[in-house]
Amino acid sequence: MTQDSTEQNSTQQDGSGQGGAAAASAAVSADQRTAGPLAGVTVLEVGVFIAGPYATMQLADMGARVIKIETPGSGDSLRASGPFLEGHSSPFLRLNRNKESIVLDLKSDEGKAALRALLAEADVFVENLRPGSLTKMGFGYDDLKDEFPGLVYASASGWGQDGPLSPLAGLDIMAQARSGLMSITGFPDQPPAKVGVPISDLTTALYMALGIVSALHERKDSGRGQYLDVSLFESAVSLAVWEAGSYFGAGVVSRPNGSAHQAQAPYQAVLAKDGHVTIGANAQATWKRFCQAFDFADLEDHPKYAEPSLRMENREALIAVIEDRLRDTTVDEVLEEMNRVGVPAAPINDYEQVFTDAHLHAREYFWQAPHPELGEIAQLGNPMRFSRSSMTRGNAGPALGQDTERVLAEIAGKSDGAAGGAARADETKAEG
Repeated sequence: MTQDSTEQNSTQQDGSGQGGAAAASAAVSADQRTAGPLAGVTVLEVGVFIAGPYATMQLADMGARVIKIETPGSGDSLRASGPFLEGHSSPFLRLNRNKESIVLDLKSDEGKAALRALLAEADVFVENLRPGSLTKMGFGYDDLKDEFPGLVYASASGWGQDGPLSPLAGLDIMAQARSGLMSITGFPDQPPAKVGVPISDLTTALYMALGIVSALHERKDSGRGQYLDVSLFESAVSLAVWEAGSYFGAGVVSRPNGSAHQAQAPYQAVLAKDGHVTIGANAQATWKRFCQAFDFADLEDHPKYAEPSLRMENREALIAVIEDRLRDTTVDEVLEEMNRVGVPAAPINDYEQVFTDAHLHAREYFWQAPHPELGEIAQLGNPMRFSRSSMTRGNAGPALGQDTERVLAEIAGKSDGAAGGAARADETKAEG
């Protein structure tokens, strides 16, 4: 599965949003399914790149209507990021699925009027511009909260909306750097390394989606919306659960350990005959089972390894012993034996192996989203599987401004002529 045109799956909604296999496991027939859990919620997004758009993608997957508001001419900056499929940004097609795209010139009176008309119909407003950018245009939370008291307004930024760093630009790698993540990623005595995926952006987006859903729930009782401020920096720091335990509990500053666990062993990648394999025999019960495998029986009660604290203290020596005994054993053989004795283990896959993984395909995780010019566009599934509610499997990321006229006429009650500051869809459909 290396090209969109050759990947399998349906673009239709199914029972759980993840395919018939999940629906069968939930024992709920298609006619018993309900709409998405956020059906009826309308979200406006002024988002670029990842944090804002990934948050609203989660909401769209759960049935919310997401209207993406973009600038005329270029739109979301992600549209300029490759690789490209016939001029359309491949990442954009996936990150902005299940959304509509309109273009508004928010510096013009007509564009501002169109946005206000949209806000009158919206439940949620999401933005991830630099703090203060929308306030300068008259669309900060304080500008809107009295006019739209039920609006949930969510902002993502690098450093938060206040504090000494708030005016600064902040991208994922800066948040990883300042949050400490880069200080524990990689191997000792090596140059700094970041997490392979934009973990600060993605974690911020998930917190933002959770916060929005929570605010909507609270609104049922209060009748009022509220403001949500989520930063990449704090989102990244929030992941330091082990590191906080070490520092606040023992005054120890964590350092990079490669694939090894901060406090338990053996719990890491080990070298076998033909590559590395991960094992997790960190708990005492799994350690005993691990020692039933291969020729490891003498390790179970060994004075250096019998207890968790001893295994951690002597981790380097233990891993050396394990790797020495596995030097003539293949990764597949290690996996088979670990499965036999009941010890968690997994191969280290590259993304070609991931995207062709039999288990993921059996659960119908991947799916195809239609695009008017490109046909079927492969999508990652959403890992949330509801027993009754459907997850949306709709369109791929929309062309720039393709829904402008229709949305403004439908929601804002404006005709094409009255839209004014909203650039016409057919004038701005430069990228996908």
